[in-house]
Amino acid sequence: MHHRSPVIAATAALLLTFGVIITGLVGGTAAHAATNLCQSQTAGVSSGTYIVQNNEWNSSASECVTTDGNADFTVANSSISNATNGAPGGYPSIYQGCHWGNCSAGGLTSTPVQVSNLTPGKVTTSWSTTQPGGSNDYDVAYDIWFNQTPTTTGQPNGTELMVWLNKNGPIQPFGSQVATNVSIGGHTYNIWEGQMSVWDTVSYVMTSPATSVSNLDVGTLTQDMVNRGFTKSSWFLIDIEAGFELWQGGAGLATNSFSVNLNGGVNTVTVTNPGARTGTVGTATSLQIQASDSTAGQTLTYRATGLPAGLSINPSTGLISGTPTASGTSAVTVTVTAASGASGTASFTWTVNPVVSGLACHVTYTLNNAWNASPNGFTAQVAIANTGTTTINGWSLTFTFPGDEKITANFNGGFSQTGENATLTNASYNATIAPGASTTDGFQGSWTSSHANPTSFAINGTPCT
Repeated sequence: MHHRSPVIAATAALLLTFGVIITGLVGGTAAHAATNLCQSQTAGVSSGTYIVQNNEWNSSASECVTTDGNADFTVANSSISNATNGAPGGYPSIYQGCHWGNCSAGGLTSTPVQVSNLTPGKVTTSWSTTQPGGSNDYDVAYDIWFNQTPTTTGQPNGTELMVWLNKNGPIQPFGSQVATNVSIGGHTYNIWEGQMSVWDTVSYVMTSPATSVSNLDVGTLTQDMVNRGFTKSSWFLIDIEAGFELWQGGAGLATNSFSVNLNGGVNTVTVTNPGARTGTVGTATSLQIQASDSTAGQTLTYRATGLPAGLSINPSTGLISGTPTASGTSAVTVTVTAASGASGTASFTWTVNPVVSGLACHVTYTLNNAWNASPNGFTAQVAIANTGTTTINGWSLTFTFPGDEKITANFNGGFSQTGENATLTNASYNATIAPGASTTDGFQGSWTSSHANPTSFAINGTPCT
């Protein structure tokens, strides 16, 4: 059980009020030098739309975060070592709104939202994180503050709403559990509640741990609190924070992207997930990341974490390219950020296969049927023959449609598609193809204006004849 001492909280508020503000901004764009924040230091990011705060409020151990000036930060180092049955040592975080009088630009600062007006979709937030696990003890949680009036320069006197995405170690929310398996807005929560000195803390703990959320609806959670008597319709939403409460360690925790959207008042960035990718060591590859912004004219900046060795992303165009140098499976997260500070993410795996001596294949593509209807459709099959001397143990067949076909179902395995680049993957029962043997995979698709048979194929990154 962890408690937040009112005395310590008040001290933290005083420290944050007089915290050092380090902007580190270069022309309000994504080109920033890294800024290091320790103790109670803060920095405006994304042209002041958000504020990163180190917020080490219950520990004097060495602990700092870095940010590159975008809506992100990383816990660079942490020697925090607090007992897990007490309060955490700090809450490094990023926020939009006003935290003890230290306010970001626009958004909730200029337009605090009264709870009675906090209808579904009015305020949403997206957050992508990296979580190291290990022997570190921490939670990954939103800290959302309500005040009885639209502004305050000190401790908010309404409700503290925490939304726990995940935790690591033997820690739990403040108070006691009051409800279990409550479904709200597409997530299921266990709910905890406890009374502080002048405010109530309500924690919604996801029963399925997450590393990211997209368009989390603050209004639906808030109305549930109203229905349970934990907050009042006359109070105001003034601050949305996202970060990590640290009990033990925590280095490596990171916010990859964060955004708060007020009923369309802040633009939304959508990134198309390309699905699982495959390649082969020594074979050049490329992937164009597709992203869009709800507001016209926004300049987008692309970055990626976890790319296989040898690959890189063009920050201006979103093209990932290069030649893989090592085999293995990588967890890739692409973050696309608009000039306004809004961002979106897509996460997928990228498997790089080693060069296998003796691997060879032949693929025969057959169009079984095609029809003009609404929509237009087709069925086809591929016969995959192992013409080499090495057994194929698990396969991923890649090819490009000459027309505008889109696969809608695979009868004998899985599939993914980006643009006209398609991938078929094996099922459990047809994963192995011995030398001289073959397997057949059938699928269905749709087309709009044209369709034609693909002519070149690759198995696990190796071209087939």
